[in-house]
Amino acid sequence: MRYSGLKGAWVFGVLSVMIVVIAILFPFFIEMKGAAWWIEGAIVATLPLIWFTYASIVRPVNAVVVGMDLLREQDYSSRLAPVGQHDADKIVRLFNDLMARLKLESLKVREQNHFLDLLIEASPMGILSYGFSDKIVMSNSMARKILGESPDGKTMAELKSPLAKVFLSLRRDESATVRLSDTMVYRCSYLSFMDQGYARPFLLIESLTDEVRKAERQAYEKVIRVMGHEVNNSMASIRSLLDLLDEIRPWGDDEDLTKAVKGCAHRAEALSSFISAYSNVVKIPPLNTSVMTVDEFMTPIAGFLIGMAKERGVKLELVRNPDADYHRVRIDSELLEQAIINIVKNAIESILSEPEREDAGITLSLEGPAGIVVADNGPGISETAATSLFTPFFSTKPSGQGLGLMFVAEILTRHKALFSLSTSPEDGVTRFAIKFPDAI
Repeated sequence: MRYSGLKGAWVFGVLSVMIVVIAILFPFFIEMKGAAWWIEGAIVATLPLIWFTYASIVRPVNAVVVGMDLLREQDYSSRLAPVGQHDADKIVRLFNDLMARLKLESLKVREQNHFLDLLIEASPMGILSYGFSDKIVMSNSMARKILGESPDGKTMAELKSPLAKVFLSLRRDESATVRLSDTMVYRCSYLSFMDQGYARPFLLIESLTDEVRKAERQAYEKVIRVMGHEVNNSMASIRSLLDLLDEIRPWGDDEDLTKAVKGCAHRAEALSSFISAYSNVVKIPPLNTSVMTVDEFMTPIAGFLIGMAKERGVKLELVRNPDADYHRVRIDSELLEQAIINIVKNAIESILSEPEREDAGITLSLEGPAGIVVADNGPGISETAATSLFTPFFSTKPSGQGLGLMFVAEILTRHKALFSLSTSPEDGVTRFAIKFPDAI
């Protein structure tokens, strides 16, 4: 759009019409003599003077005012038309050139901001940005997925995610790596960028789960293989020697030595079994899946789990939702059965660690569309232990080997299932929740 600078020109137009009317009517009211003709000429002469004043002064000034309004409104698409005055037209051309450059720069900034918005939204890292207060004003989809809620308009203290506590403990330009109770590992960074001359903080959440799992798996597989090879070879030789000694008994009828040799042989066998248990985790076979619902999967093993808990004096209840729409999923029933048994065993042992509780029990719930939750009201998991769950060789039991949760995590990961183990601060119930994402 081109503005000609004619703002207010109607005033001069009306004034010109009035002068013409006066010049025409003047002879009808006054006798035209010498002085009157001079007055008539002066009236007519003011007409070009008025338009000269408008063209040389008012119109250029008016164009400047219009240009200032356009800049104030950031209307970079509009242009000023020449006003017919040499110096003013130079300013008009300079102004139009400036507006063209501003339009290009504005378009470039908008395109860059749009590209940045797309890049942030598509980023595999969670990104959150604060405003000039303690409230979060922007978050991308990955951040909302990791936190499990939309943080926009909230302070970090108002968020329920365990990552919120991590960010509250960080200082500016610090990072921390944390492992959650669902085996997810994140690197949390508290950084800042300059905005309008002020340092605005923003947060990055980077998932390291796949890399950490891969590195841990490679490490413990190598350790287990080396241990298994060395220990089994040594124990095989020791057991052969002890069996030979027990057979020939060069010490005669000395019962103490006989018991000692048999005790050593028993310990050698136990150590071999101990190492074999680790090796079994490494040697989990590939999945052999079939299509079924979680209800169809649990039905054959429900009786066994209830009986296993009853033998230990613990009540286990299977809860089905009659209104649930259970989806069919791909499950390796043999491997998943072993994982569920391990989960229930852990729940039983947790309850038995507090034998004085009479109301303790386990609830195994089937949740739609493809979820399984094992809940117990035992003593729960401490905050310190919660950060180390599913870590190789970590166990809260005095005689634990740290194999059970390793085995369970490996099987569920191969099923691409989402899972978590945590104690709710609200009701004190510990829940192992499993959700199969590949619903059919």
